[in-house]
Amino acid sequence: MAYTPKTTAERFAALVDEFLDDPTVTPPSNGRRFGSTGLKVNGRIFAMLSQGRLVVRLPRARVEALVQSGDADRYDPRRDGRLMKEWAWLDPTSDQDWPALAREAREFVAAIESPGR
Repeated sequence: MAYTPKTTAERFAALVDEFLDDPTVTPPSNGRRFGSTGLKVNGRIFAMLSQGRLVVRLPRARVEALVQSGDADRYDPRRDGRLMKEWAWLDPTSDQDWPALAREAREFVAAIESPGR
């Protein structure tokens, strides 16, 4: 029987493992800077843990759909009401498929043109 991660940290560690073979993805580092706990593609974060919740960067319409369905909230990193429209914040108990959302986020972020290109 396969092990199913239970805690948020275990779920995120399993998510990181999903991307270990992807040479375009940079895994989290041990730093304390913003994004150090995130998965990155082309130097940009597409999934991370924040305040014990999974945060993924997705198109605004997709974030809106997740919010409307009750599966996510818009990410409020400072908890001051300034919501990030392309970031969904999932509760640790979310039944959403974290790997599928992270793959979707990776594709979205990878398609964003880097400044100066």
